[in-house]
Amino acid sequence: MSTHALPAARSLLTVRCRAARALALAAVAALAACGGDEPPATRAPAAPREEPPADARAARPAAPRRALWVLAEGSQRVLEHAPRIDALLDDAEALGARDLFVQVYRGGRAWYDATLADAAPFRAAVAANGVDPLARLLARAHERGVRVHAWVNVLSLSQNAEAPIVQALGRDAVLVDRRGRSLLDYPGYEVPEPDRSWYRMGTPGLYLDPAAPGVRERIVATFGELLARYPALDGLHLDYIRHPGVLPFVPGSRFGVGLDFGYGEGSRARFQRETGLTAPSAANMVNLERWDAWRREQVTALVAAIAADARARAPSIEVSAAVIPYADRAYLTLAQDWRRWLEDGLLDFAVPMIYTLDDRLFRYQAEHFAHVAGGDDGRDARSADGRDGRVWAGVGVWLFARAPERARAQLAIARDAGLVDAALFSYDAMKEPGGEALLAALAAPPAEASAAAASAPPAAAATDGADGADDGRR
Repeated sequence: MSTHALPAARSLLTVRCRAARALALAAVAALAACGGDEPPATRAPAAPREEPPADARAARPAAPRRALWVLAEGSQRVLEHAPRIDALLDDAEALGARDLFVQVYRGGRAWYDATLADAAPFRAAVAANGVDPLARLLARAHERGVRVHAWVNVLSLSQNAEAPIVQALGRDAVLVDRRGRSLLDYPGYEVPEPDRSWYRMGTPGLYLDPAAPGVRERIVATFGELLARYPALDGLHLDYIRHPGVLPFVPGSRFGVGLDFGYGEGSRARFQRETGLTAPSAANMVNLERWDAWRREQVTALVAAIAADARARAPSIEVSAAVIPYADRAYLTLAQDWRRWLEDGLLDFAVPMIYTLDDRLFRYQAEHFAHVAGGDDGRDARSADGRDGRVWAGVGVWLFARAPERARAQLAIARDAGLVDAALFSYDAMKEPGGEALLAALAAPPAEASAAAASAPPAAAATDGADGADDGRR
């Protein structure tokens, strides 16, 4: 093909890929809608709102983007204390953050007007503030050109055994391990004996089984309700969209060792029905490669269904996810195939959580992610300034409260590697006692950041929980 023909060919490919993606997502959404009826719910009384119309979303900035993760139950609890909203926006402006990942759903509990989640935090916030804090945040943020993404913990229920989804669907909604034990029966949400002598939960708690009957449909409906009631949201940010991690890690079930999940009766029966193969169990470890692939496919199908529903409601919404930075580990061990989610256009961008004290490891990962391709959905992977906006660096700035210049140095490392969009975990850490220096350092002009990286102290070895694994406060 001549170089003169390339632009037209690319244009045609773009149109075809976009059409194919739209049809695929619509099909997934249609399948999800057929999964079963939800029990009727009584809507909570409406709270006073300041929410702007849906078309008042903040424009996507063309410059490199910076985001803040804002915890629901961190040091600030902004959605429980509406007067702190303006301080958040002032700090975001000082930090150059034009995107906020605001946690609104955690452990089956909602900091928004909900009937499909436990809205006790929302009701308490409205009673205390006299307004809907999320609606106020949306209005105030958009006045200042700041985009608000609803941050939701998808499959994690924290340690809430009474979550509405469990009450609605029963204990079969919760993951079961290879030995047939439900996470609901784990003592203290930790691995039972005798396995506990060898294994530990990465983040102890309850996790939903995305393959269990009704789970996918209920989750899609839960977040659909969120987007319907807050149409001005700029994004939906998915977290804990994976199976739980167990230490030490094993590459799936295929070697017959370790501890993994997804062995509930409903899921095993569905595997056999869909594939015609016998589902494995502790006593009969068969068809393991297909079993691992099928479990990954269930998580991917959930992401596809959430994305399809979100984009049907708000075509301009951004769908993103916080993901494990060790992509092969995520793929083999946690059923999280986030590179495929980018390739298939299910996500607008992913944020690998590169939480580490080891600057060399941070650089290795940043350099790798800076070259992740944009995807085959027809959208350009790079913007006009050459950025790859499909992958952002998730930086664990909370690790550097005592050495804030090192947090700034990691941002410079990412930028020098070509990974210029970043999210900082977390805003709350910068507002905790002793965090003032961290906020001040990160708010400083970035012109000297590369020099700061060069002069930063030598990297310390990564500590447990700081190498891209979960921080329990999420």
